[in-house]
Amino acid sequence: MLKSRKELDAELGGAARAWLDEALAEAAHDAATEAALRSGASPYASPPWELRYAAAGRHCGQENADSVRSLLLVEARASLLSVTRLYEQGTAAERRAVLLTLHLLDLGGTALPLVEDALRTNDTRLVAAAVGPYAADHLDAHAWRHAVLKCLFTEVPVTAVAQLQSRARGDAELARMLDDFAAERTAAGRPVPEDLRTVLGHARALTAPTGEGGHPADPTAAPAAPAPTEES
Repeated sequence: MLKSRKELDAELGGAARAWLDEALAEAAHDAATEAALRSGASPYASPPWELRYAAAGRHCGQENADSVRSLLLVEARASLLSVTRLYEQGTAAERRAVLLTLHLLDLGGTALPLVEDALRTNDTRLVAAAVGPYAADHLDAHAWRHAVLKCLFTEVPVTAVAQLQSRARGDAELARMLDDFAAERTAAGRPVPEDLRTVLGHARALTAPTGEGGHPADPTAAPAAPAPTEES
């Protein structure tokens, strides 16, 4: 979870706070340059605050690096050009911070290629960051379903998926895909992840039959055998 500036100030030592103050001031100053980049009016390749972005872990601690980098991106009002450059040229940690911040930037759906790239990797840190609020707001239904399956394949907890319940609710196609995945796991003698049961419960929420006592039936349970008749 990203920390606020107030939370960071409470945790950082004096030297780290001073560095962060300078870095954010520099990012705010460079916001005008970012505006020029967005309009295509400047050939300027890389604003100075991006060097601060890469150095965040060294100056503020790796445990605070995501939050510091996110603050820099927001303060600089980072353009698509900047976030793409930082993602493509960055380490996995630097890429993760970009993904975690996309929903806080004024980019519309233009940064979806970064999310799609992260979802093609098997780096669970990137997959978990990629299925956050930005993906929930901008991925179409087909891509979002595959993002959920990617989490199940890579064992990323589905708690990382933003808006999971609302987007999965009543999604018959997602339920079908999950049924197929569960069948493949069962046929291979492998357990069905509990997270799959959770998502399938959401996907069947509008149509699932109720069990005893009016409670929803187990969405992954096999259909009950028909009751024997007198003739049998």
